Amino acid sequence: MREAGNAIPFATISALGLTQIIGYGTLYYSFSILAPAMATDLGITLEQVFAVFSVSLFVGGLSAPMIGKQMDRAGAATVLTVGSGLSALTLALCAWSPSVAIFAFAIVLLEVSSGMVQYQAAFAALVENDPKTASRSITYLTLIGGFASTIFWPISAALMGYLSWREIYLLFAALNLFLCMPFHFWMVRKGRAANAKGAAKERERVIGAIPPSGRRSAMIVVSAAFAILGFTLASILAHMVPMLGSLGLGTAAVVIGSLFGPAQVLSRLINMIFGTRLSPPVLTVISAALMVLGVVILGLSGSWLPGAVAFAICLGLGSGINSIAQGSLPLYLFGSDGYGAVTGKMAAARLALGAAAPFVFAMAMERIGIGMSLFATAALGVVGMVAFVYVALTTRRGLVAAE
Repeated sequence: MREAGNAIPFATISALGLTQIIGYGTLYYSFSILAPAMATDLGITLEQVFAVFSVSLFVGGLSAPMIGKQMDRAGAATVLTVGSGLSALTLALCAWSPSVAIFAFAIVLLEVSSGMVQYQAAFAALVENDPKTASRSITYLTLIGGFASTIFWPISAALMGYLSWREIYLLFAALNLFLCMPFHFWMVRKGRAANAKGAAKERERVIGAIPPSGRRSAMIVVSAAFAILGFTLASILAHMVPMLGSLGLGTAAVVIGSLFGPAQVLSRLINMIFGTRLSPPVLTVISAALMVLGVVILGLSGSWLPGAVAFAICLGLGSGINSIAQGSLPLYLFGSDGYGAVTGKMAAARLALGAAAPFVFAMAMERIGIGMSLFATAALGVVGMVAFVYVALTTRRGLVAAE
């Protein structure tokens, strides 16, 4: 389909879909698989490895607003291109690291580069391309990106049988440099070519549902809700496969964990077909409820295989919708003007709180056990769900009053 008017930009979505799979797979999902080997190689504990990861998430959160402003200023495609090069460089630095200090520094840089190449930047690129089609484009993109965990959890586990974690990171660096960076640079050149030919017309603006007077309070509530749900999800994802193994599921843990990705894709496919009937605030409530339900199921079922399968599916369904909401809800509430800066601020809150999630959850499992840790995480998720319910009700009342 032609990329003009209100047509969906399928070429751009396809390119971003591939780079999102590689970006999330190499920079995020592989970490929990490789972490035990990292700890053994560096002579530190697994908790210390996840502590480094938590610090990197925190620094990544601090950098998100700055990255968001740069996307508004220089263009999201340019940020994506630079981010791919930085990702490759930091993966190589991590693979080379001769000491814990250099390893820690590389992991921190890795999280900063992640903010430049993952969904925050990709969503901004789609809004930049055409705000009117951005919500649909975000759904299509997340439909593709949902395969990241399904592909990279098994790949990372399989590669551990043949390569060291350092060699795997070098391979991942090559993927970012030789696949992701060229696609992102193609997007930059495509945008410049359109401008040079005068083909780029003034895009229609999307006006947010929240009036200017209520934006500050809405930003606080929405940012807090996404941050709380982000903490819940990050706690589980960082430990998902090892945690399932510790519950007694053995080799089935990787297979069960791999269901998370298809469940994400399924939720996005359902949303693509039927989601137009639901507003983004309602979708966020549904996503939060599914994630909480999944965690509760695992806490109650333990090593029971059907319960673990239901957990992975519910968590994936909720996470899939949540990923869409992270892009569509800010656009719906606050509009397209300054979208990069808005999502940057929201990402900062989410990543700052989620930074502690891998370390806190690892420590909780060690101190109070997996079951109690899951129930505590679910309780926190309920708080986020209530906040989204408040946003949905408030937005609906505002729209009714405006009619």
